[in-house]
Amino acid sequence: MNSSVPKEILEKVRQIEVRTNRFVNDSLAGSYHSVFKGRGMNFDEVREYVPGDDVRTIDWNVTARTGTAHIKKFVEERELTIMLMIDISGSGEFGSTDISKREMMAELGSVLAFSAVRNNDKVGLILFSDFIELYIPPQKGRTHILRVIREILYFQPERKFTDLRIPLDFVNRVIKRKCVAFLISDFCLEENFEDNLEYLAKKLRITNKHHDLISMIISDPREIELPNVGWITIEDTETGQQVELNTADPAVRRGYHSIAGDRRTRLHRTIRASGVDLLDLCTDTSYLASLLGFFSGRKRRMRR
Repeated sequence: MNSSVPKEILEKVRQIEVRTNRFVNDSLAGSYHSVFKGRGMNFDEVREYVPGDDVRTIDWNVTARTGTAHIKKFVEERELTIMLMIDISGSGEFGSTDISKREMMAELGSVLAFSAVRNNDKVGLILFSDFIELYIPPQKGRTHILRVIREILYFQPERKFTDLRIPLDFVNRVIKRKCVAFLISDFCLEENFEDNLEYLAKKLRITNKHHDLISMIISDPREIELPNVGWITIEDTETGQQVELNTADPAVRRGYHSIAGDRRTRLHRTIRASGVDLLDLCTDTSYLASLLGFFSGRKRRMRR
């Protein structure tokens, strides 16, 4: 990486590399390979038929010419393009646990990126708020991946707001061949929730027709349930709007939990109805087990 990068940033990136590489080596590389298949099969060679070979692969021209049965051997066209679309709007800075939502997005993106590199796939990055903040075209290699991680962690966005339609439109326009696209965000749709949900559904369906789209929702426990700590001021990190709540009142806590739960349920229903795979993660829980479970579930569906 560039020697002009501050030492503390380099150290943080290397820490993430060591930690996520261990996860990838121990658990994820094989799961990733089996879940995300290549674009098809390429002809490799012709060899003599042996008992047990699929007779449908017999090369009749070579068989007729040599007088001995030969079959065509194919190998998977393995190379994939992985696009990480990561939300770096203001709401991602929130965190009531050891890590913020953005830090969890960075680690998750790192795990996916290292899994891709181990399988010789290309990785590209889109950082977005309510416009495209940064685009790094897909490439291979460790140096490229370390740059991707550094940008996820430390890129300073120009804007605070979120528009999930922006990266979906961008990936459809820029990536011409089918890719595996991860939309990693807290899916903050606070303003005009109903309209945003409707528009998002349309964009999800369109993108999923062109690419293999996977949505990953990153949330914080305090966005779902309030603690009993008396009067608090809640501020929307994107709009700056503040609301005072008396968390000592059980009715207030129940109301907050009910509204958050209802929106969460409707968001999940909208994403799944669009035909898009969904992984829901929270900053107070390790993402590794959830990611492995997601891969296993996807693998089972592929076998049906």
